[in-house]
Formats: sequence, structure tokens, C-alpha cells
Amino acid sequence: MTKIKLLILTVIMAFNVMPVISPMAQAQEVQTKLFAKPKVIFFDVNETLLDLNNVSKSIASALGGREDLVPYWFTTMLHYSLVANVTGQYHSFVEIGIASLEMIAKQKNIPLTPQQASAAVLTPFRDLAPHKDVVEGLKRLRALGYTLITLTNSSDAGIAAQLKNANLAQYFDGSLTVQNLATFKPELKVYHWAQQQMNIAPKDAMLIAAHAWDIAGAEKAGWKTGFIMRPGKALYPLAGTPDIIGRDLIELVEQLELKTNTD
Repeated sequence: MTKIKLLILTVIMAFNVMPVISPMAQAQEVQTKLFAKPKVIFFDVNETLLDLNNVSKSIASALGGREDLVPYWFTTMLHYSLVANVTGQYHSFVEIGIASLEMIAKQKNIPLTPQQASAAVLTPFRDLAPHKDVVEGLKRLRALGYTLITLTNSSDAGIAAQLKNANLAQYFDGSLTVQNLATFKPELKVYHWAQQQMNIAPKDAMLIAAHAWDIAGAEKAGWKTGFIMRPGKALYPLAGTPDIIGRDLIELVEQLELKTNTD
């Protein structure tokens, strides 16, 4: 009987000296173990890397100074890119942006010629500056050994001009655009095609974007995802949770550095 008591006492003492791990710490430990370093990081470009402030000002000016209509214009452009997907009538993203601007002007009885609409969209898109965190973030990702590829709804010529003008081309190993498929993100076949182009499996791909719809598409395609919470952006509650979330690219890189170092 004495031996049994001593055994029970030993077990109790062992439990008392075991460290207490919080549920949050346990979740972080599990997430770190489950996270495998991607081979290729794909980037959305507009808003994610490039500041669209010039575009917003240009669109507002074309719409009679109505800054409140700028988000409406952008969502209309996205809406009709999906209409193009469904109907199979592809037009470039810029063409859809111009057409959307003309639609809104007519809806709001704002005088706007086709030439003015075209200039309002084309001119600012040619000269976009990167967000302040972007260059440092890209440099640190390259130092970690990642392959970096842009994956955008732009045209081949459009993204080439944007990266050159923003002095970002040097940080990327290549660019892929939906022009080659005549289908816009977040159509799943865009992500499948992109990973095939890079000869990798879904688990080896990661998308970094500031758009919830883009993140939702990549996540559904089996990719890892990183969400940059640019001002005014929010995640879609009905989609999966991104692997990493940050207010800017630097915060995402710091999380990737931590995960990389624990591999």
C-alpha cells in the first residue's frame, strides 16, 4: 500500500513541475510545424505592391470630383471582369476599367467622352509608385532564397511597363498575366496554370495579395496565402484564413523569416 501511495505522489509531483503552455502558444506551435516553406511566392501587383492613389485621383477627377465613386468604379471593374469570365468575352482589364468608368458617368449623369475616360484610366496606371514597405520586403524575400513571380489581371505589356516604371523588375524572376488565358483571377484555372508554368505543386505555391477575393481563389486552389491589410482592406469572412497576415509586406516577411528559421 505504501508503494502505491509513493507512486501516486511521484506522478502528482511530475505533473506539478510540467510547464504550462497556453492554448495560443500550442496553436502557434502546431501552425509552425504544419507550415512548409513555399518554393515560389506569387504577387498580385496593383494595390498589393503599387500605390493606386494616382489612379483614384484621376478617376475622381473624371467623375466631377466625386471621390466617393472611386470604390464603386473599382468594384464595377471587378464585377465585369467576372462577367467576362462567365460569358467568355475577354477584354483587357484596362478596357474593362474604361468601360466601367463610362458606365458610371452615364449612371450619375456626369459628362465624360470616351477619350476622357480612356485617358483617366490609362495615364495614371503607367506611373504608379510602390508602397514604402515594398522594396525592403522584396529584398528580404530574395535574401531568403524565394523565387518571386508576379501574377496579375494586367496584360503582359502592362505589367512590364509598371514594374519598369516603379523600378521593381529587378526583384522578380518572372511575370505571369491572365492575358495568356483570357480569364481573370480569381478563376481557379489561373492559379492552376501559374503553378504549372513554374512546375510546382499547389503546396509549394504562395500568393501575397491585398485583395480578399484573390486570397480566396488561391486558398481554394490549394496554395498558401499571405494577406497584406492595406488601408480599407478586409478579409472575406466566408473564405479560409490566410497563413500569414500583416499590415504591410515587412510584417509578412518577418513571419516568413520566423517560419523559415524553424524549418
